Amino acid sequence: MKTLLLFLAAALFEIGGCFAFWAWLRQDRSPAFAALGLVSLALFALCLTGVDSDFAGRAFAAYGGIYIAASLVWLRVIEGGRPDLWDVLGGALCVLGSLLIVFGRR
Repeated sequence: MKTLLLFLAAALFEIGGCFAFWAWLRQDRSPAFAALGLVSLALFALCLTGVDSDFAGRAFAAYGGIYIAASLVWLRVIEGGRPDLWDVLGGALCVLGSLLIVFGRR
């Protein structure tokens, strides 16, 4: 459960940080957005390093599926876009892959 919470927090901070730069550079927002983006991306890194894993690569790979699913939620909730069938199917496949990485027998 701790791993899932850290992955979700990491996704929120990573997407938020990247979106802050997107808003600054592509939507002509204040440079303060870039500063907020930097803070958010630092928090992302802190969350991801808190995941219980012997190997960084495995933690990062497992996180990838959660990031993709969270990005689709961001698309819907924050940006008002509607994920299509292929978005949903692809995201579900990625989350399944993440679960296999996290809970697979070693």
